[in-house]
Amino acid sequence: MISRFFQTAVAASVAVLIADQAFAQTVAASVAPALTPVVITPTRSPLRSDQSVADVTVLDRADIEQATGRTLAEFLAQQAGIQMQSQGGLGQLSAVSLRGLASRHTLLLVDGVRYGSATAGQPVLDNLPLGEVERIEIVRGPLAGLYGSDAVGGVIHVFTRRATEGQRFNAALTAGSNGYAQAQGGVSFADALWSGSLQLSRTQTDGFSATNAQEPFGNFNPDRDGFRQNAGSLNLGLKLPADWQTNLHLLHSDGRVAYDDGLGADAKVGLQTQVAALETSGRVMAGWRTTVRVARSRDVYDTLVSASPWSDLGPISSDQEQLSWENTVTTPVGSLLVLGEHLRQNVSKPVQAYEVSQRTVKSAALGLNGEAGAHTWQLSWRRDANSQYGQQSNGSLGYGYQFHPVWRITAAAGSSFVAPSFNSLYWPGFSNPLLEPEQGEHREVGLRYSRGVHQWHATLFTNRIRGYITQGAQPVNLPYTHSNGLSWSYDAQLDALKLSTSFDHLDARNDTVGAQQDKLLPRVAPNSAKLAANWRLNTAWTAGMTMQAYSERFDDAANTVRLAGFGTVDLQAQWALKPDWSVQTRLNNLADKPYQTALGYNQPGREVYVSLRYAPR
Repeated sequence: MISRFFQTAVAASVAVLIADQAFAQTVAASVAPALTPVVITPTRSPLRSDQSVADVTVLDRADIEQATGRTLAEFLAQQAGIQMQSQGGLGQLSAVSLRGLASRHTLLLVDGVRYGSATAGQPVLDNLPLGEVERIEIVRGPLAGLYGSDAVGGVIHVFTRRATEGQRFNAALTAGSNGYAQAQGGVSFADALWSGSLQLSRTQTDGFSATNAQEPFGNFNPDRDGFRQNAGSLNLGLKLPADWQTNLHLLHSDGRVAYDDGLGADAKVGLQTQVAALETSGRVMAGWRTTVRVARSRDVYDTLVSASPWSDLGPISSDQEQLSWENTVTTPVGSLLVLGEHLRQNVSKPVQAYEVSQRTVKSAALGLNGEAGAHTWQLSWRRDANSQYGQQSNGSLGYGYQFHPVWRITAAAGSSFVAPSFNSLYWPGFSNPLLEPEQGEHREVGLRYSRGVHQWHATLFTNRIRGYITQGAQPVNLPYTHSNGLSWSYDAQLDALKLSTSFDHLDARNDTVGAQQDKLLPRVAPNSAKLAANWRLNTAWTAGMTMQAYSERFDDAANTVRLAGFGTVDLQAQWALKPDWSVQTRLNNLADKPYQTALGYNQPGREVYVSLRYAPR
């Protein structure tokens, strides 16, 4: 089986390499390359993205503004190596998968703060407002050596809107299909002492029916499932003497969404997202910088109305309190990271409390990243003391070699650990209190090409998970599973054309001896391809398109329920009325393609959006 996978992967690698080289040779590389972005997430310290051993994608505000009408999960799924599973439109439950792994294997950070549901044990994307987001860093590959539990397939780091020099205002109004309306605006400022940004947004939509007649649990209801959300973010910075600074980050979002709970039932849920962090950083002495952060995140899923006998009214909440002390020291062999963290998770639910409702994790970590000539190295090691599962150690080792001015090879290996969620352990009639943590081993080899405006990247990877926790009622640990794959991507800025394309091949299977041995893991498409192109037609007009195509997948572990493959095309155009004013139109799902990423749950059909934006340059 493994030899079959690698034969397919190598054949695909050769094919895309030949195609890419042929294409690159037909286009003049006369345009100067864009500035390489600086990222934080791969090593927890500033680093040029092309120095990272891990595969990194940076999405900026301009990219986010082109995602009008899309959920955060849909927007992320347009990137290489990411797939989405959604139970409807805006506000409905959704998840993303990096490199074929489960959603719980991705760590979500908001302004450096761990955010998600400790009850469900996975990131929560449903109530995070894109209007409050300045930038997203996506890092693929194991990062448990730096971030601990959950950072198995990678880390998604969301940064809220930041201050700009001087004083600036921004505003946007959007109207669209299914009664969609959004208003957002904000102000930012910065001077020699203070900096700040305040952003507010209001979003509402009548939505569409989240379910169809295939829904397997009797919850189908053909009514519209609307969504309302009020959100805001605040960032304040104060410069202190001797190169010190204090920053405050706040994000708050309240949503209300209708969901299907059977014919004639008008069920509703309240969603609440809170993230707060206060940090102070500065230079202790030459070559030594330190950051102290106190943070808290809160996720609430509050059932307001339900017709189901299995749903109790009231809030299910996850509170995560975090304290960290991070030190970066310059050494002759690179930048040394010394980290201490304390995390406390508190959970609660209505009617019947969890048997255990609190977990603490005390952590210490070391990291080292450096370069010398053509060589780059990145190492990490972390020790976690989990109040439920004792001591756990994880680490990673990465190496990059620039063997040619335009070619670079990378290799990395790491381990990971994921603790079972509170729902998996203690939910009445659903759980299994005997679950053990998952243990992972990960390997990857990458090849990168960079010449002028052309960026090409291919990665072969393998992930082995021991004790994989199954989905659904009475979950169990599967002794052996794997997710092997090939990920290829190409980006270029060709005069007026900005092009980005990717292809992913995955082989994610259950290796445990038994009836389901060699079965594909649920809801993971073995093949996917994506394309994004944007043209600047002249000084006033730009136009673009995004395309996605996925092969069929299975909805169940036994591989008896198929989800058909699908493809979608989105179009968008923008007209600059004046230097600071623009009108954007967007047409999502051009062909009105019906498709499902989870059995019985609809995805958006053809939708049209028009936005008026004011954004000083």
